[in-house]
Amino acid sequence: MSLPLPSWSADDVVAHLKATGSHENRAGMERFGINVTTALGVGNSELRPLARKLKKNHQRALLLWDTGIREARLVAAFTGEPKKITIEQCRGWAGDFDSWEVVDTVSDLFVDTPFWRELVEGFAADEREFVRRTAFAMLASAAVHLKKEPDASFLSYLPLIEAHASDPRNFVRKAVNWALRQIGKRSMSLHAPALATAQKLANSTDKTARWIGRDAMKELSDARTLERLAARKDRRT
Repeated sequence: MSLPLPSWSADDVVAHLKATGSHENRAGMERFGINVTTALGVGNSELRPLARKLKKNHQRALLLWDTGIREARLVAAFTGEPKKITIEQCRGWAGDFDSWEVVDTVSDLFVDTPFWRELVEGFAADEREFVRRTAFAMLASAAVHLKKEPDASFLSYLPLIEAHASDPRNFVRKAVNWALRQIGKRSMSLHAPALATAQKLANSTDKTARWIGRDAMKELSDARTLERLAARKDRRT
């Protein structure tokens, strides 16, 4: 294609993706539990470099999302502009979620919006499996990437984690567990309350909550986790 990549339209991007995909890649994705209904068979190892070359473009991202194609939606997440996307557009995208992979990728975009906390609360209250997963995938992402966010913000979400720890659906329970572990690994000050939450869940009468608690306890109690937290604390002092 003769145009420089940042000038590509959504149609240009889709045409490139269709020319790049393969059946072999689709089969590999399916083995990882990725929904390949709309997949063209282009791996993330190709999509991420492409997105970096395309650069951010909010309007193009919206058009790519509307195609419904897996790869186009991932490129939309990589190239969307968090300061331009509206809360209504975020909610609209969440309503389209049909794959854990798309949820987790878009969550990185959502946590950079100024209204990410409102999204977390709303998505957690939503009964749809992939929408609720989004809330906890966002918390996991935020705990890692929002370096300037005070620890108190994440402390306040431990009751939300506890409230939804009994949701037995696979993609929800794994995200709740993920959020709890990432919060507990964020800092030494968050480690103890996150571990206490994990211990409480591990003693629950609910099977799903017990699994979440025990799995989180295992990682949060691991010597390597404690060493990394101590090293991080030393660097800050």
